[in-house]
Amino acid sequence: MSTIGICHYKVGDTDGVSLEIDKWAQVLHWMGHDVHLCAGLLTDREGFLIEELYHHRRDVERITRNAFCEFSDYESEADFEEEILALSERIARRVRAFIDASSIDLLVIDNVWSIGANLPAAIAFTKVIRECRVPAVAHHHDFYWEEPRGMTPSCGIARTLAREHLPPKDPLITHVVINSLAQRELPKRSGIDSRVIPNVFDFSGDCWVFDAYNRGFRRSIDVNENDVVVLQATRVLERKGIELAIDLVKELDESRNRTALQRAGLYDGRRFDPNSRIVLVLAGYVEDGSEDYLQRLKRKIERERVEARFIADRVRSTREEIDGSRVYSLWDCYTMADLVAYPSLFEGWGNQFLEAICARLPIALFEYPVYREDIQEQGFEVISFGREVNEVDDLGLVCVSEQAIRRAARQAVEVLTDSSLRQRMTEHNFQLGRNHYSLESLERYLTAIVGSVFNEPNLNH
Repeated sequence: MSTIGICHYKVGDTDGVSLEIDKWAQVLHWMGHDVHLCAGLLTDREGFLIEELYHHRRDVERITRNAFCEFSDYESEADFEEEILALSERIARRVRAFIDASSIDLLVIDNVWSIGANLPAAIAFTKVIRECRVPAVAHHHDFYWEEPRGMTPSCGIARTLAREHLPPKDPLITHVVINSLAQRELPKRSGIDSRVIPNVFDFSGDCWVFDAYNRGFRRSIDVNENDVVVLQATRVLERKGIELAIDLVKELDESRNRTALQRAGLYDGRRFDPNSRIVLVLAGYVEDGSEDYLQRLKRKIERERVEARFIADRVRSTREEIDGSRVYSLWDCYTMADLVAYPSLFEGWGNQFLEAICARLPIALFEYPVYREDIQEQGFEVISFGREVNEVDDLGLVCVSEQAIRRAARQAVEVLTDSSLRQRMTEHNFQLGRNHYSLESLERYLTAIVGSVFNEPNLNH
């Protein structure tokens, strides 16, 4: 078996890339490989720390801003290139040290060669694999050009470096994307072929159970037993479309829907009475650069008089206690949820979608492009916000049609009150997820990928 190094800007967090890294590491370990992590921020993981890999360092953010937003902080492109290459060389030296210290046979590079958030790191990894003749799997979750986040190089040197390293084309590198849209676009832009490995989840786990640790979670955030919890588990980031979840909660709180909930009672025997609330619980942290979006969401929440709880400070990837207070895992959030909102406008794939169906919870989603292209065909049953954004409001937040929100709320009321309908829907989705997107399916993908890498004659292994 081989020694494999998995490298990213950070590990051990609750963002999608960090979660997928954990799954790949787990499955590669199952397969008998020795796995080592390397990142600029390790959180609570063991690994090789290269601080310059972290994409939110001030120097890296300055480079990214000048490369993809506005070239304004350097007297010349030559000065800009000099700083990029100097930082790249520092990173390359540390990557070589990681390879030597851990006797790495294969590198898995997560998103560094695609998202463009640390251009010096992308250059460094290209240089190291070519000099050391170490094969690599480039695991691309998001590309810098993808909508709605799409970025454009802002100067000549940025265009040149992006063309050469985002991603690099080399026989030592096997490229993996997470959806078929990216697979079709990549050869048009870079002449690179790739394989699709979708996001997966552990459908055999027991991370959704109530226990003594999480039983008081609702109470700790001022949510009562007879309240309805709509969980928004994603990071707070504009492309997540969280304003649509606010619209759904507002519509559910209208008298016609409250009356239906009171008349029928909730799916698990709880009463929904005049004092019961419908609460939007936002568990994800605020992505750097998204503070303005957060403030606009809060203004909308206040204006619409929606009950909301921002609990990111209480949530980590794993449970822990800080100064005597409980910090819950992301998975604990699902145990108190009655419905999951997933209104993302764009996703490379969609971890929270799998988390919701694994938790056997109904999910209300916006039909983002990758869902329509790669996931919907499997036959999942969801509550839909539709697939069209109608307009942008005075807060700069997106809207779908009033009819779409009302339809979604009606469907939500049905799965909140009809236990047999809810069980049939959620069990159907769970079985589809386990069949198509389990860790066992990832093992089959990775067995083929790793086997093909070491069978390539030009690797000299």
